[in-house]
Amino acid sequence: MSEKNEQGKRAARDRLVQRRERDKAHERRRRTLIVSSAVVGVLALAAVVGVIAANTGGKGGKSKTAGPVVAPSGATGKDSLAIRVGADNAPSTLTIWEDFRCPVCAQFENVFRDTVHQLENSGQIKVEYHLATIIDGNLGGSGSLRAANAAACAQGAGKFPAYHDILYRNQPPESDDAFADNAKLVELAGKVPGLDTPVFRSCVDDGKHDSWVKKSNTAFQKGGFQGTPTALLNGEPIFPKKGTEPITAANLKKWVAEANKGKKPGTVTPAPPGS
Repeated sequence: MSEKNEQGKRAARDRLVQRRERDKAHERRRRTLIVSSAVVGVLALAAVVGVIAANTGGKGGKSKTAGPVVAPSGATGKDSLAIRVGADNAPSTLTIWEDFRCPVCAQFENVFRDTVHQLENSGQIKVEYHLATIIDGNLGGSGSLRAANAAACAQGAGKFPAYHDILYRNQPPESDDAFADNAKLVELAGKVPGLDTPVFRSCVDDGKHDSWVKKSNTAFQKGGFQGTPTALLNGEPIFPKKGTEPITAANLKKWVAEANKGKKPGTVTPAPPGS
């Protein structure tokens, strides 16, 4: 009788363990679905934001009247709306549409920054950045516009890559329009050696590239993109995923290697310190 009781207790304990494992697995699946849904929700919101920005013409901006469209030096692509980083003759092009106030853009940049720079510095890709202001259009304010103008000013000083990364490393919460303050943007420029100059400050304060940024945002709205960030490798969307494969650092390297098979890497010119 005692042996049967022990067997019964062991069986009960086994069932309890199995049930707990099933519950844990269920909870893991539930959390995965929540996270996945949150990401999809953010991207869906970004798409809605684009529509709102298109309908309202965007909120924010320094001036009430549009000035002349002044592209930053070295801007390329259709209507000179892209800022290129990397070797001009790199075999593949990574096109990124982003908004400096967009939290998912910051997540994307902060996760993939090292991988992207590694691919740039080895001549595997060139990156063409396009700047949008959809968060201004959705939440009000002008931080997206002001930051994008400052980044274009940094491009004029040959310091775009470093300043671009500084902005994302120091991005305020989405609802905090801290980038609308030119003084804040100049303060962050102090983290990039050689950028905080009278010429840069004047460019930022005068909104020299505001109309160029607005033109870029219009191109984003008319491009049929789902939200920011939008990332395309040789014109094929890879964010949030490419086909059935999620975007990871390893997959990005793999996709670039596949695209570059049999092609020579581009000629990389060493960048000046802090650029």
